Amino acid sequence: MDRNDAPRTERRRLTHVDRRGRPRMVDVSAKPPTARRAVAEAEVALSAETMSLVIDGGGAKGDVLSVAELAGVMGGKRTAELIPLCHPLALTDLVVAITPDRAAGVLRIRAEAATTGPTGVEMEAMTAASVAALTVYDMVKGVERGVEVRAVRLLAKSGGKSGEWHRPETPDAETDRARRRPGERMAGRMGRKRPVGG
Repeated sequence: MDRNDAPRTERRRLTHVDRRGRPRMVDVSAKPPTARRAVAEAEVALSAETMSLVIDGGGAKGDVLSVAELAGVMGGKRTAELIPLCHPLALTDLVVAITPDRAAGVLRIRAEAATTGPTGVEMEAMTAASVAALTVYDMVKGVERGVEVRAVRLLAKSGGKSGEWHRPETPDAETDRARRRPGERMAGRMGRKRPVGG
C-alpha cells in the first residue's frame, strides 16, 4: 500500500507541530534518560591559496582552525538558544575537529556531542559543525569571499528508543578515508557500524 493511501492516523507526522499546525516543544518528561551521542560534519571549500594560509596560520585574524573549533564548541552548547524548539541539554562531551584536505580543496569539520538524557544531541552536533564552518568563513572572507560552506549533515547517532543510526556509505567515503594520513586531527570516538562478524 502506498504511503499516501495509509489511514491518516497511521501516517508519520512532524513531532514539533501539533494537530492544529502550531509549533510546540516535544514533551520528553516520560522518556527515560539514556546515554546519547551524535556525530555531524560540514565542509568548507576554499582555494589552494586560502588553504595554505589557513594551514600555515598566516591569516590576519590568527589561527583559523583553533578559533573555529572553539567557536563550534561554544555554538553547540547554545543550540537551544538558537533553534526554537530544541530542549536545553546538559552536554557531557562536545568535540569539534577540523581536518584540511588539500586534494579535495576542503576543510572537513567533524563534531561529536554526547549527553545522558531523555532526548538526543543530533542538533547540538550539527550546530557545532555549522558554527565552526561559519567561523572559518568569517576568518578568511577578507582574502576569499567565494568560500563555500556545504554538506552539513548528521553522520551517526546512538541512544534512545530508536537506537543507532549511521548514514549509509557512499563511494566517496572509502576514498576519503584512504586519503587521510596518520596523525591527522580527528574528533570523536563513534565509528561506522561494522557488519556482524567484521
